[in-house]
Amino acid sequence: FATDSLESLGAEFPKNPPSMKAKPSHPAFSMSTSLRVSPSIHGYHFDTASRKKAVGNIFENIDQEALQRLFKNSGDKKAEERAKIIFAIDQDLEEKTRALMALKKRTKDKLFQFLKLRKYSIKV
Repeated sequence: FATDSLESLGAEFPKNPPSMKAKPSHPAFSMSTSLRVSPSIHGYHFDTASRKKAVGNIFENIDQEALQRLFKNSGDKKAEERAKIIFAIDQDLEEKTRALMALKKRTKDKLFQFLKLRKYSIKV
């Protein structure tokens, strides 16, 4: 990966970009935001200690109606059913995963059924 070719395209290489909290492992160049792929290419490493910790359940601080609206706004035709599966108290994580996968499979099967029906109706 040669920086010479990028410089010929007009890319700027500031020594210490303000957008990254990183510690350079060696003197390196940074590309402009539009050309930046990964800070590790240029010897920068993120400080992971300051990152927010992951949670086990990403839906724990949201109610069922808000989750349903989120799914519906993203174009999910089965938003209500999907939200009910996620908020089912009597299911463990494994059961919820299986239920969501089954819902996805049913949707995919219906799509294939529709496409197959459409294909045959065009041939006739």
